[in-house]
Amino acid sequence: MKLRATVHGRSFSFSSVREVLAKASEEKSGDLFLGIAAGSASERVAARYVLSELTLEDLRNNPVIPYEADAVTRLIEDDLNDAIFAGIKHWTLGELRDHLLGHEMSGDDVLRISRGLNAEMIAGVAKLMSNMDLVYGARKIRVVTRAATQIGMEGTLSFRLQPNHPTDSIQGIMASVMEGLSYGSGDAIIGINPVEDSVASTTRILQETWDFMSHWRIPTQNCVLSHITTQMEAVAAGAPGMVLFQSIAGNEKTNDSFGVTAALLDEAYDLILKKGLAPGPNLLYFETGQGSEMASGYDLGVDEMTLEARTYAFGRRWRPFMVNNVSGFIGPETLYDGKQITRACLEDHYMGKLAGLPMGVAPCYTNHTQADQNDQETATMLLAMAGANYYMGVPMGDDIMLSYQDTGLHDDATLRELMGFLPAPEFNAWCEKMGFLRNGKLAERGGDASVFLARSPRDMGL
Repeated sequence: MKLRATVHGRSFSFSSVREVLAKASEEKSGDLFLGIAAGSASERVAARYVLSELTLEDLRNNPVIPYEADAVTRLIEDDLNDAIFAGIKHWTLGELRDHLLGHEMSGDDVLRISRGLNAEMIAGVAKLMSNMDLVYGARKIRVVTRAATQIGMEGTLSFRLQPNHPTDSIQGIMASVMEGLSYGSGDAIIGINPVEDSVASTTRILQETWDFMSHWRIPTQNCVLSHITTQMEAVAAGAPGMVLFQSIAGNEKTNDSFGVTAALLDEAYDLILKKGLAPGPNLLYFETGQGSEMASGYDLGVDEMTLEARTYAFGRRWRPFMVNNVSGFIGPETLYDGKQITRACLEDHYMGKLAGLPMGVAPCYTNHTQADQNDQETATMLLAMAGANYYMGVPMGDDIMLSYQDTGLHDDATLRELMGFLPAPEFNAWCEKMGFLRNGKLAERGGDASVFLARSPRDMGL
């Protein structure tokens, strides 16, 4: 295994696969902060050259965190499809890139070989790709999932309606639910981040959203994004939940800090399958983002992009209904500006899809980051072109509870019109009956939430 290269007459040597992966990355403030990034463009090119010549077997034999030291490494390794890997193990990473971007490999072909790819391979091949490569490579992969309804089909673009409220006011939450639905947002899920992480609050919000969905016969799913143990306790006691949510990470120490283990996720899936109100089979919702391990203090010297790939390789075990990437949410200590956020979003979307996950993306940013609305909109349009399953739908694009900027309800409608996409089929039919959408575009009642107060389901033909 050769870990050295010469660029413009200067020789560069690397001590490990972990160092090669870190120094092959595009510049990220988090990696710079940790002192593991390339020191120059020449060193980055040298690292990418070395990486391109490594075989998939080299990468499997040299995980960035050893098997015996980390439960995530063990799960990824033990779950790998050995028969598929045996057929491709002698490919170099450069050859893998050529195959993945070649016309001869369909999306189904990509998903077949993905079961033989571990996180180092997934991160490594994405590091060898330009932004256009990441868009092109992701566009051919479709991952369709079903909870109560189905999302991710070709020609569709879905949205998680995110009606957060700074005091968990039910009236405030439901006002935002009505507004979001009137813009055609919410076909992926109606998901609320609660201020109070308690069984009582989780139950109250689940019950209110379920009652509203049932009354108006809305074909979607609900979720309250409290800790997964809180949700489990609420659902076990009879709360009307459909999908369980949890943030996950790329190593054992960070997952421990999140209060999550593989055994807990197994238990959660079993519970929601037996007690939840959606038939599934995809019943979990994961959230991830580059830099979460560094922010928790448990990066272990591994670059944030590779750790993110490990998160996807870990999460695919549970075949989730949704995976939402929020790499811009942490702040400039991990991704400094709009350029870094855009690149990270494209990387994460591609890596997640390559791992076989149903990827949604929030090209979001906080107000202390060197990014603005134009950066966000550029990333959002690129990701829509790349085939993201869904985005967020936040009133005015400004989450008043979490205090960050995300895709707004107007953005949702605009993206569908720009790309010629429709909502998920059942939800689209419901929106047309309500007069909110026609052929995927806002119709005469689009944006008019008063219909929920002035009319009844019978009036609307439901």
